[in-house]
Amino acid sequence: MQNYGGAQLSGKQDLSSAHLAHFDSDKIMSEVTMLSALNFSELLQYTESEYRHWRDFFRKNPAALEVNTDIAETANVRQLLLHIVAVDLRYAQRLLGEEVTSYEKIQTSTDGLFEAAELALQKMRNFLDTAKDEDWKQVITFPTMTAGTLSASKRKCLVHTLFHGARHWAQLSTLLRGAGYKQDWRHDFLFTDAMV
Repeated sequence: MQNYGGAQLSGKQDLSSAHLAHFDSDKIMSEVTMLSALNFSELLQYTESEYRHWRDFFRKNPAALEVNTDIAETANVRQLLLHIVAVDLRYAQRLLGEEVTSYEKIQTSTDGLFEAAELALQKMRNFLDTAKDEDWKQVITFPTMTAGTLSASKRKCLVHTLFHGARHWAQLSTLLRGAGYKQDWRHDFLFTDAMV
């Protein structure tokens, strides 16, 4: 016997209109959507995995933090890492309605940067675990460092945050390989434990 949207069917029952009347089509579509869609929790798992790899990489290769770059108006990799971490932390705080940490308050040592990153990831996970439908739709207005004041739903803010980091990690990976700092892991989603 299987449960399909609230209707119990054995393998031998047909799907006559009488049986179909018992189906909850919204529930079925929700279940199908969950199976066919990438969800925020999986994207966050991927982000967490990348952070762990990068933390270990920079602990083994501290000189890589001083490689010059012009990505995101930064002068070196340490500043770019600060930018990635600060965006993650500041948007995570916005999602939870908290006061936003200034860039200046984030320590730029390797441990300081990755402690701030861990805090950001915990806050994003907290939002994912507690957000209700209305929270995702809530539009917030906030100042940015380079684009003035913006308004966006919390859902859009989370999407921005996760893709922002992934984009910069990819740029950083290429930059560092070109500078002789090859990473010892594959960055593609396929190689993470975020999904089976």
